[in-house]
Amino acid sequence: MNAAIPRVVIAGTTSGVGKTIITCSIIYALQRRGHTVQPFKVGPDYIDPSYLSSISNQDTYNLDVWLMRNKHVLDTFITNSKSDISVIEGVMGYYDGHSGDSNHASTFHVATITQSPVILVVDASKSARSIAATVLGFLKFARNSRIAGIILNNIASPRHDRLCRDALHKFGIPVVASVLRNPLLHIPSRHLGLVTTQEKNAQRKQLKKITSIIAKSIDTQALVSILKKPKPITATVKPVPKKPTVTTIAVAQDTSFNFYYPANLESLRSHGADLRFFSPVKDKMIPPCDGLYIGGGFPEVLADSLAKNQPMKKSIKRLAQQDMPVYAECGGLMYLTRSISSGSRRHRMVGLFDADTVMTDRMTLNYTSGTLSAKTVISEASRNIHGHEFHYSRLENVPSDSKFAYDLEVGQGIAHHKDGLIQDNALASYGHVYFASCPSFASSFVNNCRRYSKR
Repeated sequence: MNAAIPRVVIAGTTSGVGKTIITCSIIYALQRRGHTVQPFKVGPDYIDPSYLSSISNQDTYNLDVWLMRNKHVLDTFITNSKSDISVIEGVMGYYDGHSGDSNHASTFHVATITQSPVILVVDASKSARSIAATVLGFLKFARNSRIAGIILNNIASPRHDRLCRDALHKFGIPVVASVLRNPLLHIPSRHLGLVTTQEKNAQRKQLKKITSIIAKSIDTQALVSILKKPKPITATVKPVPKKPTVTTIAVAQDTSFNFYYPANLESLRSHGADLRFFSPVKDKMIPPCDGLYIGGGFPEVLADSLAKNQPMKKSIKRLAQQDMPVYAECGGLMYLTRSISSGSRRHRMVGLFDADTVMTDRMTLNYTSGTLSAKTVISEASRNIHGHEFHYSRLENVPSDSKFAYDLEVGQGIAHHKDGLIQDNALASYGHVYFASCPSFASSFVNNCRRYSKR
């Protein structure tokens, strides 16, 4: 098929140059002109997509070469590009990816796969003419950089803007926006990045206020002329038939647990799962179900509320000990341990796993890969896995005879490059996986839940 998709990638010279807020502002500006916008996010991140979704009112789909492989990146992009315009926010610096000696899994890699033009966001706060040297390096670093426009962020004054534009004029690349430095154009952050929009309504209101201000500085006409230039994408995308509902899976989703790829939930549905959402913070019982999925998030932030919800903790532990299939990632793993400790405070959690979670000031951030060394609720043994880990905690007091599902070649895992604790019919890991890139994960989980329902 040939897919004529107006599209653009918003990349940055480095992390922290304002890509997320500027991408949100671009979405807002396009919507103000009457366009519908489908957002995408390069990389495995969950937090930045929540901002793109808040502004666009659309689910944001990740495009990550490590997790998904080239073909599935393209399939995901084409299948979900149903709006007028697709906008892809990059990750880190434009050429930053899995390693220092290749562009693999970088924003540039995804721009190349999707054949998209790129707008490069540059922090102009500490330069003027020298900014041209920075941009020239990005233009020349790869044979076809795909860079078609520039956004200058943190401009100090009209004179500063003019100096930067004069320096860039000889490249013949349009400056799509000059964003003035303004301390009010700021979104709060914490240890894993920006504070998620799911947590605070005030956060969403602040985001809309900021994007409406920045949108005024965007040359929307120049932007639209760039994103309408790319040629149609030629690809073969096979539709995935949806199977009839065969089981019910309860999904923890609230201010503590909200790290889910839309594609993961869609994969479960396509294999016959009816998903019922609940809150471990507010609800007293999980809804009637045949299986349980607890994703990542920030259980440490509301650890006191989670600890006080005794009926929920007892309900989850009882069902898990009755062999209900349970799959948990990162925050879900932390919740299923005995406790979460931060400083001198210790909060009792579900206690399914005989281990304790301790918050640290050191981030673990890796892609992961390895082999499933045991049969689990999501797969048979000997399957390869690709995922990622992203947390500020560690597990302590893990029994020496604990059973692990993953032997990692890349990544830290829970201990000694092993991840995925197994207890009864439950699997809980620090690593996150992407179901759509390995459909057997979703189908295995659904089938295990279906078998449990027939007991």
